[in-house]
Amino acid sequence: MSLTCVALGLDHRHIYGMTENMAKAGVRCVGYWTLGEPAILPGFVKRFPEIPRLNQLEDALNCGADLALISAIPADRADLTVQAMQHGMDVMSDKPGCTSFEQLDHIRQAVSDTGRIWSVNFSERFETPVSTLASELVDSGAIGKVVQTIGLGPHRLNRLTRPEWFFQRDRYGGILTDIASHQIDQFLHYTGSTSAEITNAFVANYANPADPGLQDFGELNLRSAQGTGYIRVDWFTPDALPNWGDGRLTLLGTEGYIELRKYVDVGGAAGTDHLILVNGETCKKQDASDAGLPYFSRLAHDIKHRSETAMTQAHCFTVMDLALRAQEMAESP
Repeated sequence: MSLTCVALGLDHRHIYGMTENMAKAGVRCVGYWTLGEPAILPGFVKRFPEIPRLNQLEDALNCGADLALISAIPADRADLTVQAMQHGMDVMSDKPGCTSFEQLDHIRQAVSDTGRIWSVNFSERFETPVSTLASELVDSGAIGKVVQTIGLGPHRLNRLTRPEWFFQRDRYGGILTDIASHQIDQFLHYTGSTSAEITNAFVANYANPADPGLQDFGELNLRSAQGTGYIRVDWFTPDALPNWGDGRLTLLGTEGYIELRKYVDVGGAAGTDHLILVNGETCKKQDASDAGLPYFSRLAHDIKHRSETAMTQAHCFTVMDLALRAQEMAESP
């Protein structure tokens, strides 16, 4: 069985990795649809010149693809998700997969009604080989039981390249719904938690008063029966850093700790995907860039076999529910 996909909405660069990695997993993209001429469209065409544009959404929905890749404006993703499922497609959405509880409820209902898969591509885990190695080490017991995570998600603002919706709270969903969904996913995954409670959440606009809809800083705490977590996200990456953000994750275990330096190791080794492991026998930093990205091949397997090897549906729902709850708490008077 050969799988195909269609791209719906090219409003974020994440569609590049989504399309490329599914192609590596053997899933051929048969077309794309997007509104207007978003800024990333030329980059998509350059990377995938063989993929045709479908001028009407109905054409994309009726193309017969097995999977919809959705990277539209965040507030529009849920509606496209439901429509894709109603046309017989499973869905991989860019994060955030939705921006309101109402949207999340609609997706839950669509999954129940259609039996389709809703998978959100939490790329800070699924597109970083160092996260794969960390999962293997945690599963092997290398640091004992994980009892705390500290997730840092700094990003570069790149103001001149951002579209209008980027500065509109109702369109991007808020900084905790958007960016912190990554770190919530990681907390649940590495602690082995199936549920959690948001205990503190805060957002602010510290440096961009001319854009009142932008939240340039956010933080939250969460806890479960397995452990606790702290998350900080922001739009303050300075220009001298050679990439968009120094994303890091620290996993504290009962018998050691792991630090993931995902995108850069300032003052240290070149390249990406650096892992530090310290336990009773080991104290080292290693290159994890060859650890692989199993999420995409696992999702292809799940589409074929109706299984849950890439990510359980319950996990996906829980991540977005917690992100929305954190955002709501942070914005409550």
